[in-house]
Amino acid sequence: MPEQAYRHILLAVDFTPEAEIVIERAISMRDALGARLTLVNVVDYVPPGTEYVGGAFIAEPVMPGELELEQEWVDAAIEELDALGERLGVPPGDRIVEFGSRGRSIEHVAKDLGVDLIVVGARDHNWLSNLFGSTSRSLLRHEVCDLLAVRVESKPKR
Repeated sequence: MPEQAYRHILLAVDFTPEAEIVIERAISMRDALGARLTLVNVVDYVPPGTEYVGGAFIAEPVMPGELELEQEWVDAAIEELDALGERLGVPPGDRIVEFGSRGRSIEHVAKDLGVDLIVVGARDHNWLSNLFGSTSRSLLRHEVCDLLAVRVESKPKR
């Protein structure tokens, strides 16, 4: 195996059924390379009353009810990530739930862990993602490690 082989892969997951191909791609790379696999899910919640102005989010003070909702989202993400980790044979220490901006959070986890490769899904863009930027597009700008953006088919439109 060449010296440059990927040794630690970070898989960003969002638990949608369409993302199964992204999971399969990361698993096949892990198995073929004998690499360590870490899972990350980012709870990307923008509280009500938050506006996007001049390149930044401006928010009203966070109310206690909003904190409870955020904790519910984090708890649900932990539960789903644990189930996925069990299914894929990923140890509990390699299952991470972050809270914040998807691209930045994934980049920070990758940097902190010193991963060699980030695997994410790349979806078709809608007007909102074109305005704010997609996760895969924001990760292309970082200089932490290589990025594999696996094309994910959108759900068929009715």
